[in-house]
Amino acid sequence: DLFGPRGFISIAGLLCGLGWAGLGYATTLPMLYTMYCIAGIGAAFVYSGSIGSALKWFKERRGLASGIMAAGFGGGTALFIPFISSMIASNGYQATFVATGLFQGLVIVIVAQFLRHPPAQPAVAPAPAVSGASQLGKKHFTTGEMLRTPQFYLMYVMFVLMATGGLLVTANAGPMARSWGLTAAALTLAATLSPLANGASRIFWGWASDRLGRETTMVIAFLLQAICLFLVVAVGHISGAWFAFTLVLVYFTWGEIYSLFPSTAADYFGTRHATSNYAVLYTAKGVASIIGGWVGALLYEQSGSWAMGFYGSAVMALIAAGMAVGLRA
Repeated sequence: DLFGPRGFISIAGLLCGLGWAGLGYATTLPMLYTMYCIAGIGAAFVYSGSIGSALKWFKERRGLASGIMAAGFGGGTALFIPFISSMIASNGYQATFVATGLFQGLVIVIVAQFLRHPPAQPAVAPAPAVSGASQLGKKHFTTGEMLRTPQFYLMYVMFVLMATGGLLVTANAGPMARSWGLTAAALTLAATLSPLANGASRIFWGWASDRLGRETTMVIAFLLQAICLFLVVAVGHISGAWFAFTLVLVYFTWGEIYSLFPSTAADYFGTRHATSNYAVLYTAKGVASIIGGWVGALLYEQSGSWAMGFYGSAVMALIAAGMAVGLRA
């Protein structure tokens, strides 16, 4: 937000390339963790910088723009995992880490040179001092100002509630399939189709929100997510086909959070500090990962059933839908 995307994404490319390539030379666990963290920080910079730039450039199509960015970030794995797997099999881990690390770092740095903020808007006379709530959508909030609005905390809780269900599935799809006696082929089918549904969800619901409105789209998508989470435990155990089908439905009604929340934050708090503001809001995913991944597995260990975790996540999605109704109020 302060220095522009060119230098920021260039640094991100260096971190991604050096961290990822460095993994090929890791000989100790601390070194492995360090290189992985460096690469992860670079990837986080790429994600936040790309989303922020999309929100700044495409103000009339924020939902679609942020959805495409999010789909690219998540869907890129579908393009490169087959290549990486093949290279590991033929050349080993070290050569694969070094080659793919240098490749991605170089590409990110090159692309970064073409990035810039949109032209500055013409200066306007400052508005008289008004309460923060009445200024929503009319001014560019700094992150500190955003943190003093109730709408931010409402969105944060909604993000946590909605992210939990999808992360529960992501973290526990393998254990679920094994506990239900499903075949490896069923899990492979689900793992192949789910990322496609996830990516399509980000684009579709982002596009829909530009036309229906963010809050309306949230209510529809969140209600559908609750139904789909219920279907996983209701019919997902019947066969591998049902398992894959219900997981695809969950991902298609879940991935939209990565297009709806950044665009909604920009609608409410402006675009000048969009990258910083969304970076703070996005930490809700970290909270949800603990609930969905660790707590979900813990509930299964204690009860012997996945029902409690999925029904609980469905209720959380319903609560989030209700909160979306009152978001503008």
